[in-house]
Amino acid sequence: MRRTYRFLLRPTAKQTVALTACLDDHRALYNAALEHRRTAYAKAGVGVRYRDQSADLKHIRADDAGGQGRWSFSSQQATLRRLDKAFTAFFKRVREGRTPGFPRFKGKGWFDTVEWPKDGDGCRWDAQPKHPSATFVRLQGVGHVRVHRHRPVRGTVKTISVKREGSRWYVILSCDEVPAELLPATGVAVGIDLGVASLVTTSDGEHMDNPRHLAVSADRLAAAQRDLARTKRGSARRRKAVAWVAALHGKVRRQRLDGAHKAALRLVRHYDVIAHEDLQITNMTRSAVGTIDVRGRNVAAKSGLNRSILDAGWGVFLAVLSHKAESAGRELIAVNPAHTSRTCPRCGHVAKENRVSQAAFRCTACGHVAHADVNAAINILRAGLALRDVVQAA
Repeated sequence: MRRTYRFLLRPTAKQTVALTACLDDHRALYNAALEHRRTAYAKAGVGVRYRDQSADLKHIRADDAGGQGRWSFSSQQATLRRLDKAFTAFFKRVREGRTPGFPRFKGKGWFDTVEWPKDGDGCRWDAQPKHPSATFVRLQGVGHVRVHRHRPVRGTVKTISVKREGSRWYVILSCDEVPAELLPATGVAVGIDLGVASLVTTSDGEHMDNPRHLAVSADRLAAAQRDLARTKRGSARRRKAVAWVAALHGKVRRQRLDGAHKAALRLVRHYDVIAHEDLQITNMTRSAVGTIDVRGRNVAAKSGLNRSILDAGWGVFLAVLSHKAESAGRELIAVNPAHTSRTCPRCGHVAKENRVSQAAFRCTACGHVAHADVNAAINILRAGLALRDVVQAA
């Protein structure tokens, strides 16, 4: 199986300058390649492809030996592929009739990752094995950078990326052939319902709290953003204010990810089969503002609900749960969420009126009473097991 490892880098002051220059030069290459494509099509109606720009890269490196020429050729090819993927996604959206979103130039602060496609080509993981007490990654043009490796790396390192987040630098390893860490079988299946009041509610009646990290930090974020709005563009105070806002958002993101890992680990340790709703989170959090001709309804309430859904981090949780279930040898089943919160598990009656309130369920046909989220989780479990039987029978 494939797994990604992320470690904090400990660069020296000189290496930090080199890493920043590496990002800036790759950003300049990305922007120059984008301008090349735009100009070629605007002036001559010619489409430029990755292979054309990759061939031109050799001449660019030769003419700029002290700039672009000092970095890994493979990492620069990866940056050109990144642009090519952006255009591929753009044309796909055009064909599907969606909002196209033409690829944009990357401003400072909007290009924070450089990838090396192959370990040993311009980079080397664990580059100094003679120092068993420390781990280093060697990057062309930067040198041997110390890594805070807090856990062992398993499998074969395929690609290496360096990412900047605020004042921190991280190395990200994509490893193949990582052995699974199977957990002992429990013989128990569960259905889970994702919500805002509780992050996860199981069919066994357990409620996992939703910490609401963004809501807790809302006052500090609002104050930091007000300070940012008062600063002058290009000033030192503005740079500090931007860094502070980014640091607060980064803390919320890390807290949310940590909570998702803990909740997902708790589930995979106790259950062999986990059924969950196949949620379309992007559609669920779409704005209700509407258009100039057709104005939306309950815009403020929908905006608050969208913020709460995104703060809960359902997408992050489901992604982490999927990875942990695969590693632990657990079975994850995604079911259609339609009517799971309106169906009575006792008599099967489906009606909107069954959902008395956000937390209460009362069947209008048989009078069955239950917690609404637990009721939904039971229906999700039954739908998941039925889908599993159909798949196994086929």
